[in-house]
Amino acid sequence: MSRAVYVPPGGPPRVNPPSPEIYAAMGAENIVQMLEDFYRELERSWLRPMFADDMVAASRKSAAFFIGLLGGPPLYHQLYGNPAMRARHMPFPIDEAARQEWLRCFDVVLADAPARYAFPAEHLAGFRAFLEGFSGWMVNTAPEVKPILGD
Repeated sequence: MSRAVYVPPGGPPRVNPPSPEIYAAMGAENIVQMLEDFYRELERSWLRPMFADDMVAASRKSAAFFIGLLGGPPLYHQLYGNPAMRARHMPFPIDEAARQEWLRCFDVVLADAPARYAFPAEHLAGFRAFLEGFSGWMVNTAPEVKPILGD
């Protein structure tokens, strides 16, 4: 069964990337730990079926992306090539509800990120803004249109 591909209005987000100061403060080890904890949250969520069986391996692949994004070496590019994240997520039907659940899981981890992972508190708002825009671009399934019932 195929589905029509939804493209969010406005195209790719125009959001600022996170500050490279984040990697300088956290280092790779803390980013890896933060992503492992994020994937534990995803594992407990209703999004779990969208992910590989090995959530630790999936979290490490994601950590490679975030290490580069946050100012560290371009590990994802070196290990897996061009991220092309929208294309990589296309096999999974991602609607607005899935996006909000993904963001909720990240919010759980970010709630204590400064203390737990040395995430610089002054960069949390910018990072969250990036996640909002990035996740919006991953939405590939149109919102369900409910019929309006007449008399």
